[in-house]
Amino acid sequence: MANLKEIRNRIASVSSTMQITSAMKMVSAAKLKKAQDAITAMRPYANKLTELLQNLSGSLDADAGSVYSDERPVQKVLIVSITSNRGLCGAFNSNVIKQCASLKTEAYKAQEVHFMTIGKKGFDLLKKKGSVVADHSKVYDDLTFEAIAHIAEELMGYFANGSYDHIVLVYNKFKNAATQILMTEQFLPIVSATTGTASATDYIFEPEKEKIVKELIPKSLKTQLYKAVRDSFASEHGARMTAMHKATDNASELRDQLKLTYNKARQASITNEILEIVGGAEALNN
Repeated sequence: MANLKEIRNRIASVSSTMQITSAMKMVSAAKLKKAQDAITAMRPYANKLTELLQNLSGSLDADAGSVYSDERPVQKVLIVSITSNRGLCGAFNSNVIKQCASLKTEAYKAQEVHFMTIGKKGFDLLKKKGSVVADHSKVYDDLTFEAIAHIAEELMGYFANGSYDHIVLVYNKFKNAATQILMTEQFLPIVSATTGTASATDYIFEPEKEKIVKELIPKSLKTQLYKAVRDSFASEHGARMTAMHKATDNASELRDQLKLTYNKARQASITNEILEIVGGAEALNN
């Protein structure tokens, strides 16, 4: 059995760890509320805009169609990995990274695959698995629509100039604090209503179709990417809060076990000292 000093040191270490994990849990809980409110507020708008975009793409004539709806043979694929800059959030980051690696080796094994990363954790691991063309981890320093819009414009440029024939997003969709849904979402080319889940709708265009295409489609794509990043951001705090809650519970349980072990060892030590005193007294009497 370990001596009393070693057990006391372990109890102090576990207690210190428990204070850290408990503090991280509370910080994530506070940040989660703000992030959850943000994604909950924008999700109906983003979903409706995406539905409108899909219907619009399905209703456009070939000569009036957008370059972003261009279906062409898939030879080069860009996978956008959306992770976090920090760890200690369970399987949040590893699930995204595993999905990206799986897409490269299975779904797109016949194509040339590159990665774009949003989040330092994704960049650190995916750069070992393939070519990372760009990293935008700094957007989390000031997460705004304008910052994400620049990334969306970069992706649209890649697709428009033919650098990539297919662009997909891989991220965690926020459901609640304890549940995140891993998503693989096609970003470009645009999924039209005829091939997607939306129902095709006839529209009366005012003004002309070309102007709507030039203004609505880029805005919708920027909103789609911003929603994905916001979903991931809220999911990160939910995953970290859950992970730190479990870590705090485990540390509390371990501390209780160590205290019990310490009390048993202390009791055994006191008993031995009493026995030694009694034995010494008997020896003196004899």
